[in-house]
Amino acid sequence: MEEIPEKIDPKLLEILVCPLTKGPLRYDVDAGELISEQAGLAYPVRDGIPIMLVDEARKIDDAA
Repeated sequence: MEEIPEKIDPKLLEILVCPLTKGPLRYDVDAGELISEQAGLAYPVRDGIPIMLVDEARKIDDAA
């Protein structure tokens, strides 16, 4: 069974910022993550809820 990507309310996305840099986030629908380009981190979205904890974030590789 294929997993359906989580949806994020656009209004919520407008006010969410990276907890580390306070910079903007980009939503990656395919990965189900909120991406902070400045911090190089991807915050997971679980059951439609963004997990905005640095300890839960995945480091992203710019070379990918």
